[in-house]
Amino acid sequence: MANYVVGLAGGIGSGKSAVSDRFNTQGVRIVDADVAARTVVEPGEPALAEIVDHFGRGVLDDAGRLDRRKLRSLVFQDPAERRWLERALHPRINALMRDQLAEARSPYAILVNPLMRNRDARANRILVVDVSEAVQIERTMARDRVDRAQAKAIMANQLDREARLAFADDVIVNDGSIDDLHARVDALHPTYVALAAAQAAHR
Repeated sequence: MANYVVGLAGGIGSGKSAVSDRFNTQGVRIVDADVAARTVVEPGEPALAEIVDHFGRGVLDDAGRLDRRKLRSLVFQDPAERRWLERALHPRINALMRDQLAEARSPYAILVNPLMRNRDARANRILVVDVSEAVQIERTMARDRVDRAQAKAIMANQLDREARLAFADDVIVNDGSIDDLHARVDALHPTYVALAAAQAAHR
């Protein structure tokens, strides 16, 4: 596992991907739960077969890949189905992320976990990307082509803003331009390099 791990959290539409992409340009290894979640349901993976057995072939697109929008519409309407899906996917996602962290060779790694509900035990430090709920809704509607009600339903199944901020060690407020966001990430990078070096020196 990477010697030092920074957990990256934030609600949907907050800009986690833009933040992790910027860290990546600094040579930091990014381990992203959303990417892992897509990987474990690729064609040929056991998880995809389980999902099709459970929900039917209607959750596949014409190419035989998982249609995430169709699946999302099913599970957000039914908490029991959402729990079934989580039981099927989360162990596989966590195992893949564990392997990826173990392979990290950068001074520290960024662990992107949108489902973080408290301090992630795998992380030494937590960075939260924060925006207002109104901005989250608008960005989610535009990006995912969902209506306001579905955007709010997605948010309702995530940790609320105040709870995320309560366990943050660092906060990036993403309410400006992309240049502003990059500057805030770039300011944190040497801090994390130094923290990782200090931890390594005490081992």
